[in-house]
Amino acid sequence: MERTLQHRSVLVTGGTGALGTAVVRAFANAGAHVTVSWVVERERDALREELGTSAKNVQLEQADVTDPDAVAALCAAAAKPTGRLDVLVQLVGGFAFAPIDETDPKTWHKMIALNATSTFLCAREAAKLMRPQGRGRIVTVAAVPAVDRGAANMSAYAASKAAVLNLTQSLSKELVGDGITVNAIAPSIIDTPANRKAMPDADTSTWLAPSAIADVVVWLAGESAGIVAGSVVMLSRG
Repeated sequence: MERTLQHRSVLVTGGTGALGTAVVRAFANAGAHVTVSWVVERERDALREELGTSAKNVQLEQADVTDPDAVAALCAAAAKPTGRLDVLVQLVGGFAFAPIDETDPKTWHKMIALNATSTFLCAREAAKLMRPQGRGRIVTVAAVPAVDRGAANMSAYAASKAAVLNLTQSLSKELVGDGITVNAIAPSIIDTPANRKAMPDADTSTWLAPSAIADVVVWLAGESAGIVAGSVVMLSRG
């Protein structure tokens, strides 16, 4: 457990999914005060039920993280209990799979909004709070296709995640002098109920457990990862 996270203020966007639940639980168990954005009520309620006693360290805030005003209010709410924002973990995102001729502009804009714009808006507000503190941790989620320079039938998704990757590295160079590290994780397929339903015949032996990914995220947020900046941590079991 990362002991240095006790009483730290952590904001997790997209914290109501399978990976998000594991990340929120890991931070809460480490003694952090965790704020989670949510959009769908049933997902909020499911997260609260799943966390059980860990929920006492968690506050849930309704927010559309593609809206600048909503993001500003969310970050302010996350900082209110402790007077600071120590960690931002940006898990909100979307996925689309289709050939380019079947990818309409609506899908393109949705991928850019959910993946790239949300990351930009949240990081911008977090930086405003973290810079005066002289310390902060920002963790984003890139993707293997972004690192591998694209993937067939994933043009909108890969492009939006490439934007996340470049934004992460640019922010790292800009903020490292302020004591703020910015890093990304790039996981392969995550073992979630949704992925098992979508790929019922797949070999799941190399899929990643959400709890294992959460351990990496918590490490990146802690003091021991203070010398890691601008990195993309590739997460894969082969």
